[in-house]
Amino acid sequence: RWRGLSENKFCICTHEVPFYVGNLDSVFEKHQKWQTLLPRVTPFYAVKCNNNLAVLRTLSALGTGFDCASKREIEMVMSIGVTPDKIIYAHTTKPQSHIRYACAQGVDMMTFDNKEELLKITRGHPNAKLLLRIAVDDSKSQVKLSTKFGATLGTVGSLLKRAHELDLDVKGVSFHVGSLCTDSVAYRWAIEEAHHVFEQARLIGFHLDLLDIGGGFSGHGLEMMSKGINEALDEFFPADSGVRVIAEPGRYFVDSAFTLALNVFARKKVWSLPINGNGLDTMIMYYVTDGLHGAFGINKLHPDMKPFVLLSGEHRAQIPVCYLGPTCDSADRIMDVWMPELNIGDWILVDNFGAYTIPLPTDFNGFEKPTIYLVVTPQIWKIKRSPKASVARGSCRPSLDFGEEDSACVHKAKATLRTCKSLQTSA
Repeated sequence: RWRGLSENKFCICTHEVPFYVGNLDSVFEKHQKWQTLLPRVTPFYAVKCNNNLAVLRTLSALGTGFDCASKREIEMVMSIGVTPDKIIYAHTTKPQSHIRYACAQGVDMMTFDNKEELLKITRGHPNAKLLLRIAVDDSKSQVKLSTKFGATLGTVGSLLKRAHELDLDVKGVSFHVGSLCTDSVAYRWAIEEAHHVFEQARLIGFHLDLLDIGGGFSGHGLEMMSKGINEALDEFFPADSGVRVIAEPGRYFVDSAFTLALNVFARKKVWSLPINGNGLDTMIMYYVTDGLHGAFGINKLHPDMKPFVLLSGEHRAQIPVCYLGPTCDSADRIMDVWMPELNIGDWILVDNFGAYTIPLPTDFNGFEKPTIYLVVTPQIWKIKRSPKASVARGSCRPSLDFGEEDSACVHKAKATLRTCKSLQTSA
């Protein structure tokens, strides 16, 4: 939702570095919606999804927990004041040194799905509060995870018995229905299976009181998904059961908050396979300032991605084009689409691009990583958290202490928005 960027001489003539504009108001609004629709489920934000410090600080101010997958991610969230009890080390296979680090920092919650991991935890963090991750049906999701992660129901009993023999403290069950889940029935199936595991654990001697329903939440459609989740929780883990429920949303919070702007720095016309008729057609290859060694490194997580272009008002016909990244890697090919013909210096925008993009850039070929400009309204910037505020009722008022570096980014964003002129109308 940008207008006028291509008319700005600064952007066309001197600015080629890709950049994001991130709307922190969107993160705040998503949190409020979550509290309304899933009041029993405490979000532990998946840091791997988007580790921008301003995003982390915003969510921390709102009271969320954090799902960390490594020592570095634990360091990152603790550096902004997050306490160990607000962190779950949600990786089932962890380096021994990372387990010891978590122990030293007081991060007790962590997951496991195999006996070898239990032995490592015994050596590195014997007082950990463990969650057994189970493999669940992920057929309703676009990205499957249960092949690599999670214990099958047939192995759950032996794993719990081994944990009991090692005198480890298993506190709960976790699962992940897969990324980009499209049907709430997947959560119902998984919650019911988790209930069976709770019963098995009770017979072995554990008293479980924590359920982690994982991630899989897209950036939209929480209204539909939450209804099925709440119904399943009420049936299998009612509010008076004493079971605390958490989740690991990532994409949900940040996907729609960020837009990536790419500059077309080169173009080449080539022959392509026939598209219409029997003869050869031409295709234009556009070289843009980010690619598979950057934000587009996990394209399978963006199945609906469709860039749009900023034009200076004139109509241009749709033609077959190919977008290529800037590197010397011949496989650095982003996508083939039909779009208007572009010139060198034109800009391409990719909306809803805040998930699994910002942490990915490498230094391959030495190309500059995207700059991030943050946008936040004065209402969100200035409001302070009331100690008695009821987060569940949407009255949480966070103190958004971003620090000097992030505050400077917000001021830069104001200039960026003046350059872009408007984010209010569709291209």
